Amino acid sequence: MTMSLINTEIKPFSATAFQNGQFIPVSEADLKGKWSVFFFYPADFTFVCPTELGDLADHYAEFQKLGVEVYGVSTDTHFTHKAWHDTSETIGKIKYPLVGDPTQAISRNFGVLIEEAGLAERGTFVIDPAGRIQIIEINAGGVGRNAEELLRKIKAAQYVASHPGEVCPAKWQEGEATLAPSLDLVGKI
Repeated sequence: MTMSLINTEIKPFSATAFQNGQFIPVSEADLKGKWSVFFFYPADFTFVCPTELGDLADHYAEFQKLGVEVYGVSTDTHFTHKAWHDTSETIGKIKYPLVGDPTQAISRNFGVLIEEAGLAERGTFVIDPAGRIQIIEINAGGVGRNAEELLRKIKAAQYVASHPGEVCPAKWQEGEATLAPSLDLVGKI
């Protein structure tokens, strides 16, 4: 039986990422104090992956306005991330860190490693400033994700975190009504 990672603290890790022409160290300490997205994908130089990473790149400024750092993670090395960045127009526009996980430790820690392939599932994890996982989404390999939907979910998670006692209903958009769970609401929704 698999335990849910929701509300669990991320495990310690140490990795190297490629960002803005440089190799940078990344660890769990870098995530503390701000919202983060770990966006796992199977491999560089593939088909669905660049469409997803490009979609995130197109919306990166919106993530930044929300105080969210995005980390793209695959089991490739940071050297491979640089080569892909330098040769793909789509990947070349990425400003967020692309984390190398060649030891597969990070993918394993988040429960998205496909052991027999040595690749990560399409897993998305939203991590709060305390380092706790608030949102998990895992898609089958052929199903790409949507940055706009991820932004909506992050806004909802941030709203709930800053408004104790309120929850966001399905399809909630910023500025819409929320719910305050109570005995009076039972059976009324």
